Amino acid sequence: MLILAADTSLPYLSVALLRDDDLVASMAMEGKSSRNEKLLPSIDWLLREAGVERTAIELFAVTRGPGSFTGVRIGLATIQGMALPLGRPVCAMSTHEAIAPRRGRWLIVDDAGRGELYVSLFEGGEVLVPPRLADPDEVAEIAAERLFVRDVVQEKNVALLCAHRASSIAAGGNLGHYSDITPVYVRLAEAEVKLAAKTIARSTHDPS
Repeated sequence: MLILAADTSLPYLSVALLRDDDLVASMAMEGKSSRNEKLLPSIDWLLREAGVERTAIELFAVTRGPGSFTGVRIGLATIQGMALPLGRPVCAMSTHEAIAPRRGRWLIVDDAGRGELYVSLFEGGEVLVPPRLADPDEVAEIAAERLFVRDVVQEKNVALLCAHRASSIAAGGNLGHYSDITPVYVRLAEAEVKLAAKTIARSTHDPS
């Protein structure tokens, strides 16, 4: 099976092409800005270098957060936009699931800003607690090995990890459980928080 995967949820944009669990090609670049302008050209470059046509891709995989709000939306929209015309399935998973080790009990930890952390708990590669917000004191009490997302992006191609995970999911016949392309935001974006606050304020002062 030929799999194209992308991650745009983290500071480094990454894409990868996998065939039968063997790496065909991959790349990563700084992706904090202009992800919308970088993702499709990166995918096209990767396919050209590998000598692969888009129509040959059998499965698309993508991370859906937590991470950059804008990045998550761009990744999901782009991958879905490529898959739909071809009638190919999309395997969408949390960014934490993509990088979680397949053995042992692991707590995935990422900086969520505002003194908070995004965390999730996995055992044997299976999710026990999906991504959520936590404070550092709470995290310190959880019994598990720690895997920090900041370290993973420095050492590994996250899209490639996503592709390997998607390959395992497909082999197990579980793609139907990974068709949800709803972003895993965990926390509302700043603009949404402000909008919600304004809505509440208006409803509070509405005389009707």
